[in-house]
Amino acid sequence: MADYSALAIVRNALTGNENWKPAWRKPEPKTRYDVVIIGGGGHGLATAYYLASEFGIRNVAVLEKGWLGSGNIGRNTTIVRSNYMLAGNVPFYEHSMKLWENLSHELNYNVMFSQRGIINLFHTPGQEDEAARRGNSMILQGVDARFVRPPELRRRVPALNVSGNTRFPVLGGLEQPRAGTARHDAVAWGYARGADRRGVDIIENCEVTGFVRDGDQVTGVETTRGRISAGKVGVAVAGSTSRVMALAGVERLPIESHVLQAFVTEAVKPCLDTVVTFGGGHLYISQSDKGSLVFGGDIDGYNSYAQRGNLPIVEDVMSEVLELFPAFAKLRLLRSWGGIMDMSMDGSPIITKGPVPGLYLNAGWCYGGFKATPASGWCFAHTIARDEPHAHNAPYTLDRFHRGYVIDEKGQGATPWKH
Repeated sequence: MADYSALAIVRNALTGNENWKPAWRKPEPKTRYDVVIIGGGGHGLATAYYLASEFGIRNVAVLEKGWLGSGNIGRNTTIVRSNYMLAGNVPFYEHSMKLWENLSHELNYNVMFSQRGIINLFHTPGQEDEAARRGNSMILQGVDARFVRPPELRRRVPALNVSGNTRFPVLGGLEQPRAGTARHDAVAWGYARGADRRGVDIIENCEVTGFVRDGDQVTGVETTRGRISAGKVGVAVAGSTSRVMALAGVERLPIESHVLQAFVTEAVKPCLDTVVTFGGGHLYISQSDKGSLVFGGDIDGYNSYAQRGNLPIVEDVMSEVLELFPAFAKLRLLRSWGGIMDMSMDGSPIITKGPVPGLYLNAGWCYGGFKATPASGWCFAHTIARDEPHAHNAPYTLDRFHRGYVIDEKGQGATPWKH
């Protein structure tokens, strides 16, 4: 497979760029693997990569029903952060942040991770108190956090309306300087290439249609490309979790599937060099390396498996953009898309062994799936390889909802659409 370096760029430039090798193979599925991962998105590919690189399990297949990266890994707003508050979440997301910081070097693939920071704005004294509480919790747990006041915001984010003549006056913001953005599809390609180089088979256009059992034990999967036996089967299919798990006889899960829309404008000159979120509603916005503004907001309220949304959310998100950045009013919207979110009842993920013997579950990512990609894969690989969770994902059990040990970051209760 291809090796990427300055020398390789020069060598291929001199030969017309006709001799680049494929980034990963297109193998036929074998009849048996030690581990089969269902889902060729970021989490599934990262899991396969870390199974091979960290735990020495290389007889692994990743099964993707479409093309690699066709799901949520290519349908998000690319934000990476670890500015959580609760002890159940902070260690996990900070572990992910540390993996992000070395990911391009480790994968020998530029995932374009840019630590441009994220600023969560607040607009009332109550929100300011809540931001202080979150920031103090982050600092106590070893995560970077600082307050940003309007004078600094005027200097750093000139397009932001911080005048007093606004519906939601900006009193300041809580910043995590190490946060930022990454190129979403490059993350998928980098992990795919890294896994392939370590012997993992990535099988595209291979939809799982059922599970093979020996008594209660899952021993493989039925697919559109034939039966594949496996010692262990991991499910990492984001918004399709309920449908795939139903094939294994698991009919009820504490998650709901909703559509989350994202939007991209035409490209403009650099005008926003950080990520900004709106405290008076739900909006997150940044500028891509191509110059487009990338932003999103709330999920659509109804349950759906469609990768598209409805117009009321479009109107809601656009109004919030213009409330914060009036100067963006004349920009043209180039495109929008939808990703299918598996919203858990407490807004926190599930990375666990079970609920069926031989099966392992990675689900419930709500809005946090992309930023969690490295830690999710690392912890899921640990859980599969060792048959027990790592300390970072030990709280993310499935039975916490039954036992009442929820990790409710927003304090919204058992209401998935609010998380």
